Amino acid sequence: MTFAWTPHRFAGGALALDVANSVILRFDASRSVDRFADRPQMDAFAVAAASFCAERALFGTLEPVSAGDRAGFLALREAVDGYFRHRLLCDADDEVLRTRLADLLETAAAMLRVGGKASLAAETAHSALRLLYSDTLARIRICGHCGWLFVDRSKNRSRMWCDMAVCGNRVKASRHYRQGRAARSAHPPTTE
Repeated sequence: MTFAWTPHRFAGGALALDVANSVILRFDASRSVDRFADRPQMDAFAVAAASFCAERALFGTLEPVSAGDRAGFLALREAVDGYFRHRLLCDADDEVLRTRLADLLETAAAMLRVGGKASLAAETAHSALRLLYSDTLARIRICGHCGWLFVDRSKNRSRMWCDMAVCGNRVKASRHYRQGRAARSAHPPTTE
């Protein structure tokens, strides 16, 4: 399936989160889509990241993931998602979280060993490590609509959606529709 890598696809606020978000509707098996299943789409992601990723000033142009590093890169994507999502949803001091952190560090190290300086794999690993060891870690959230991971950079740390223009508007439109429907069913029109 071909589609465009738009700015919305980079709403995570960090390259590692944007890569993790390349699986759409991750927890709905019937609707889930892996945007990296198609090799040209993964290559196009590397090009688009240089234009749309919030961290683009740190890396500039990215080299696509080589065919030999693809499996390791996808393992890194899953480790990023697994660790940060589990950290948000579970006790911060449980054994599973420590195991997921070890997996993240191991896959990041592997990508740093094989990826060149400007490779998507190496820069994703760098991004994940920056998230782990910065104040940004406390600002990572899960979108209340699509489930993507994102960095909440709002002043009062109250952002609920990865992208207000997409997910926020969908939630608000759905709420408005349900309220209008409930009001209409509570007060049906009278016919005389």
